[in-house]
Amino acid sequence: MTLYGNTEVGGARKGREGAPSRTAARCRQVMAGERTGIIWAAGLTLLTAVLMLPVFRLVGLRTFSMASEAYVSGNHSAAFVTCPNEQVAKALARGLVEKKLAACVNIVPKITSVYEWKGKIQEDSETLMMIKTRTSKVSALAEYIRSNHPYEVAEVISLPIDQGNPPYLKWLGEVVPE
Repeated sequence: MTLYGNTEVGGARKGREGAPSRTAARCRQVMAGERTGIIWAAGLTLLTAVLMLPVFRLVGLRTFSMASEAYVSGNHSAAFVTCPNEQVAKALARGLVEKKLAACVNIVPKITSVYEWKGKIQEDSETLMMIKTRTSKVSALAEYIRSNHPYEVAEVISLPIDQGNPPYLKWLGEVVPE
């Protein structure tokens, strides 16, 4: 078929001399460039998605938690501190709650602790504090205990709360601000 002096052969237009027209060559260049651009865009999108996955996961979990009032494991912690007696434990507990470092402190009197101290096995009667707080407050809580505890080396350990009564955990989060 002839169009204005050009011959179309096999879907490609050829000029009068039989060479592909400049328009056809330019179209091939544009198509090749678009494919390269699409490949780069897809690669960058994939890389961004992989790098942002932890952020998206955290945001999604928090959003789901707020929407469904489900608890996100690890937002809160239970800390344990031993004291020489109930009076010390009560004073520490009151300070923790007043400073909003803990929502609740249970005081368990008369436990027995067996441990090694300065090369000797010790056995002492102590009082245990079970402290409920936000995981984000554990460092400040530990600093408060270290600063106010009579022991040379105060025991302060914490464990993340995996599950619990949702209304209680909600209350804990309201009492101890972020």
